[in-house]
Amino acid sequence: MGPFPAIFLIASAFLTAAISGVFGMAGGMLLKGAIALVLPVSATFATHGLLQLVANGWRAVLHRHHVGWRIVGLYAAGSAAAAGLVSSIALEPSKATLFLLMGLAPALLWIPKRWLNLDASQTPQAVICGASVTGLNLTAGVAGPLLDSFFVRTDLTRHQIVATKAATQVLSHLAKVVVYGAPLIALGGRGLPPWWVFALAVPLSMAGALAGGRVLERLSDVHFKAWARGIVTGVGLIYLVWAAQLYLRA
Repeated sequence: MGPFPAIFLIASAFLTAAISGVFGMAGGMLLKGAIALVLPVSATFATHGLLQLVANGWRAVLHRHHVGWRIVGLYAAGSAAAAGLVSSIALEPSKATLFLLMGLAPALLWIPKRWLNLDASQTPQAVICGASVTGLNLTAGVAGPLLDSFFVRTDLTRHQIVATKAATQVLSHLAKVVVYGAPLIALGGRGLPPWWVFALAVPLSMAGALAGGRVLERLSDVHFKAWARGIVTGVGLIYLVWAAQLYLRA
């Protein structure tokens, strides 16, 4: 890996962690797209999983007093089931398909509540959330909009949403590291960034989460939810354009 792609990945880790620290979403989608620009598809899953594992884990620690642990426990049950199923299936999308799936994902945020009334605070839906979000994470690479669909309609505060979503995503990104990272490591780390990129990107992800948390304190719950949905939708539209360009070149 050359110096420019390495610097690009390291900077992206900080900036996207800061965005997720504010909104609890969007950062993961942005980071996945950034990684996909410079790495092979299989390596994007493992790299994205490791960086987001750290960013979400640190964000959960920073807001640990607001984590809804009952939701996290139920989510874990569904997540484990999905990881076990997907790990038995050899599935790796093309780069164009990857951007297409990421671009379509934000549409979930605009489904009217009366059509699909999702609420992660309800026991059965928390398990379904874990299974569906982890499954989408392991196939499309990101599942932030789907995860947000389970939280945006709850009665949780912005702090509880950010903290609980971060804790659940530790599980989903850990699944990506295991399912996609283990085979690459067995092949000598083929396609993965060198170790020093992770050594720099990991602490910067933690710093970004801390910076984002300070901005979060200045937002109201109403503005928080409105901005989060708008940003993710904008990112999705950009990914759809990139997907179209990649398909036309094929």
